Amino acid sequence: MKVSQENISSSRVKLTVTLDSSELADAEKVALTHLAREVKVAGFRKGKVPASVAAKHVDPQHLATETADHAISKAVASAFLDNNLQALARPEVEVTKFVPGESLEFTAEADILPPVKLANYKKLKAPKQTKVSVKDEEVEEVITRIKTQMATKEPVERAAKMGDEVNIDFVGKKDDIAFDGGTAQGHDITLGSNSFIDGFEAGIVGHKAGDTFSLDLKFPEDYRVDDLAGAAVVFDVTLNAVKEPVFPEETDEWAAKVGPYTTPAELREDIMRELTAQAERNQADDLKDELIKQLVEGSEVEIPEVLRGDQLASIEQDIRQNLMYQGKSFDTFLAEKGYADRDEWVEKEGNAAADERIKAGLVLAELSKVEGIQADTGEVDERAAVMKAQYASQPETAKRFDEPDVKRSLANQILTEKTIARLVELNTK
Repeated sequence: MKVSQENISSSRVKLTVTLDSSELADAEKVALTHLAREVKVAGFRKGKVPASVAAKHVDPQHLATETADHAISKAVASAFLDNNLQALARPEVEVTKFVPGESLEFTAEADILPPVKLANYKKLKAPKQTKVSVKDEEVEEVITRIKTQMATKEPVERAAKMGDEVNIDFVGKKDDIAFDGGTAQGHDITLGSNSFIDGFEAGIVGHKAGDTFSLDLKFPEDYRVDDLAGAAVVFDVTLNAVKEPVFPEETDEWAAKVGPYTTPAELREDIMRELTAQAERNQADDLKDELIKQLVEGSEVEIPEVLRGDQLASIEQDIRQNLMYQGKSFDTFLAEKGYADRDEWVEKEGNAAADERIKAGLVLAELSKVEGIQADTGEVDERAAVMKAQYASQPETAKRFDEPDVKRSLANQILTEKTIARLVELNTK
């Protein structure tokens, strides 16, 4: 097999492959074996006809086509492998010359994993690491949240104010007609929680239990229900009860209810430790992000179009998933961003985001090769065991961590983590 290579770009090649008679003979044997399964010959059961016998009963043109297909399939894989080229998609093949039994010439063109010119990854400018300091106010914020969660609600006769829990009946109307989802009875709501549209909770403030009143409001323009988006509505509200939160006193008994603590001071110490640890993790993550950013910006690599398309689809899927949880549509997202349509988003934002992800992945992959970093089987199995333990209550999900594709994904995850750790090590000595 003769192979010549034409570099169309740093991320796309065109190979011209020529096969001789001996290679075609090998391919013909494979083709005959395959065709013999369907040949009908007197005295032989279907599928049991010897290749030598089948050769006399198959259509020569059909045999030539099958031979070429088998020869090309094997040769394409070998040509890319022998030349250390990793095709990112199925190569586009074109036969340029074929003389059955004598020679076959074809071209195979494909996007390939491009070469990466790494920046000097051992001399990046690591941001200065400072000793983490957590303020007492941050601890008190956590204490306040704990007290709020454990607070009891006591009925009061005064007017409602922010922070109170109220029980209400309400009917929402648009053009004097009640709309779906706008009616409820005996509904509890904490004023200030922003559980309703703007103005609803504030409109309850100042009213007492037993009051009936109306609230003239407007739904936000991006509301998930198209018929209500931007609509002017009226809510008829009856305030059934007002309760104020009564926060627990900071006693040893209270601390014991919160967790394995004997005193409020012990609880505060634990909160301080956790906040400090979280701040240290955040600082470490910021360091990693900065070093990766510098490495990617200083490295050179061409982005293959096929990878851009795949990554763009992944980014869009992530966005749509998040929007679904928020009750928003992709069109709403585009409008909020100021884009006329998806094409404009792709041009002005999507492609750049995809390229950034791809370049980071390619650069880190190259760094792992240069530094000889690998994820061994033991590490992958250990990570899989941890994940299976986390999903022990979901057997079907846990079983997935034994699947080859999932283990490959875990291996890539471990490899990336080890590579980033090495990058940090080299620049923080």
